[in-house]
Amino acid sequence: MSKDKVLIFDTTLRDGEQVPGCQLNTVEKIEVAKALEALGVDVIEAGFPISSPGDFNSVVEISKAVNNPTICALTRAVKKDIEVAADALKYAKHPRIHTGIGTSHYHIVYKLKSNEEEIIERAIEAVKYAKSFVEDVEFYAEDAGRSDNVYLARVIEAVIAAGATVVNIPDTTGYCIPEEYGRKIKFLKENVKNIDKAIISTHCHNDLGMATANTLAGIMNGARQAEVTINGIGERAGNTSLEEIAMILQCRKDVNLTTGINSKKIMGTSKMVSRLMRMPVQANKAIVGRNAFAHSSGIHQDGVLKNRENYEIIDPQDVGINESSIILTARSGRAALKHRLDNLGFTLSKEELDDVYDKFLNYADKKKDIQDDDLLIILGEEKRSHDKNLVLKHLQVICGKQTIPTATLTISYNGKDYTESEKGVGPVDAAMNAVRKIIKEKVKLEEYLVQAITRGSDDMGKVHIEIEYNGVHYFGFGANYDVVTASVEAFLDAVSKCLKAN
Repeated sequence: MSKDKVLIFDTTLRDGEQVPGCQLNTVEKIEVAKALEALGVDVIEAGFPISSPGDFNSVVEISKAVNNPTICALTRAVKKDIEVAADALKYAKHPRIHTGIGTSHYHIVYKLKSNEEEIIERAIEAVKYAKSFVEDVEFYAEDAGRSDNVYLARVIEAVIAAGATVVNIPDTTGYCIPEEYGRKIKFLKENVKNIDKAIISTHCHNDLGMATANTLAGIMNGARQAEVTINGIGERAGNTSLEEIAMILQCRKDVNLTTGINSKKIMGTSKMVSRLMRMPVQANKAIVGRNAFAHSSGIHQDGVLKNRENYEIIDPQDVGINESSIILTARSGRAALKHRLDNLGFTLSKEELDDVYDKFLNYADKKKDIQDDDLLIILGEEKRSHDKNLVLKHLQVICGKQTIPTATLTISYNGKDYTESEKGVGPVDAAMNAVRKIIKEKVKLEEYLVQAITRGSDDMGKVHIEIEYNGVHYFGFGANYDVVTASVEAFLDAVSKCLKAN
């Protein structure tokens, strides 16, 4: 059985761009429009030409730059709006004028200060006038979500008779619940005599968090165009998310519906829009959030590693992501740690893995997540601990403004514990003086370098040290979330090598 196609009408460049602070210039809009064309959208709503010279110019330039999708321009049910839109679309290969008027009691009485009959007349007049410029005319019944269904059906029947090829049923305020919105679309399908001459379109807002659910309910009841935005951006709480609708229809084969979206380009397009509009995507956003394919629970990680479908209903590669993310945290199990170590090229025995896992948990308790650099340090530290004859057991420092820095430390030296306290010009110097006191050797610090692995105050610090003893140079390395501890570890690493050589 062939699948019905749901047309994807993308309004990122019109409704999405109405988000405060997310305005794009013409060059940026063309970049997004070309990405939307590559993504496979059927209609691009390029702007509201009457609103500004910039919007007018953007519609003109997008019309020139894009070949396959229909280019749509928004208007009110006002002749001047329609004339300007028609002019802006003169270079479009497939032009569409999107005109309309409010049909709810709120809009008719309070916004338009009119009555039901006059609204129908204005709607008919606007569609006929738009039809004189382009063949493809879409009519929107603003606030249809709160409109009386019987009256809405009268309006829709009238505008289709006037020439509308698409009828848009917006839940402008995001008020509807899915069952209610689905019933509305079904009512129009069953009660508008000429409904077969037009495509029903959904346009849902997310004020109550139900934009995607409402859109799906509309589609399941006969709508065959969905008006969406990349990342679900839009006025107030946003619009229906393109990626969510596209992947719902792709993932749920049982609904027997399809789109023309090339899903492998979803993530790239999402990142582009986020970057250009300077609007970060929330981490837990469906499909394109950074956590959408990330697993940190040990149980989930083990399940995904055994079979991805245990916890993922979408293959991440289907939306343009290379693979799922196994995030190492204190909740991760040995399976996840082994997987990451295998990827880094380290094969450990069960006993070695157990030792590294215990150390990993200690680090993970101090840091939100463990990166590859952290693991390399943990592995190196584990290896060095078997080779060193100097092991730091305890360290305490006292320092601060108008306080003489003092360090007290305990070191295991050739199997015996030694504790000493010393002062210094700073906490690191004090700790190194205490080490010298224990080993009773004069080692000279030649170079001392501290680096952060990544960014953030909770990241691990790396310390590289070079010492000189009897004319020979030795190098040491340490890493810890506490820089003083890392410094002492690096110093002990270098001194251990020095003592072994002598």
